[in-house]
Amino acid sequence: MQHATGLRPSPQILISDTDHDRLTGLARTVLDRAPETAEELLAELDRAVITQAAAIPAGVVRMGSTVTVRGEGSDIKRITLVYPGDADIAENRISVLTPMGTALVGASIGQVVCWSGRGGHKLSVTVEAVDTPAGGGEH
Repeated sequence: MQHATGLRPSPQILISDTDHDRLTGLARTVLDRAPETAEELLAELDRAVITQAAAIPAGVVRMGSTVTVRGEGSDIKRITLVYPGDADIAENRISVLTPMGTALVGASIGQVVCWSGRGGHKLSVTVEAVDTPAGGGEH
């Protein structure tokens, strides 16, 4: 389905109630320091379908998931989606408060997620695999 502007609607995302609550609180906490990042995360949370953690199917990116993504040019990366205090780029632990992290939360295998990089450059990856965190992602 195409909108009049020619843009496709964003794919549906699924988030656990616990992750939704924690991420909403996190976004509100950083609203003054990083309004653009916080507003992007809040927009993603607003469009999410919220359910209990036990009802989230395998293959959906949640907090703590290790995600295999295929970028443009077919390069493959494995990253883990984490809260800001656990981020470590050297270990491929990506904060949910990065544009890529915000784009990945709630996505499913096969979805293409897009975000704006530095200078407004559009970036995207395809979710190839999702390893569910131990404990279902609830921290």
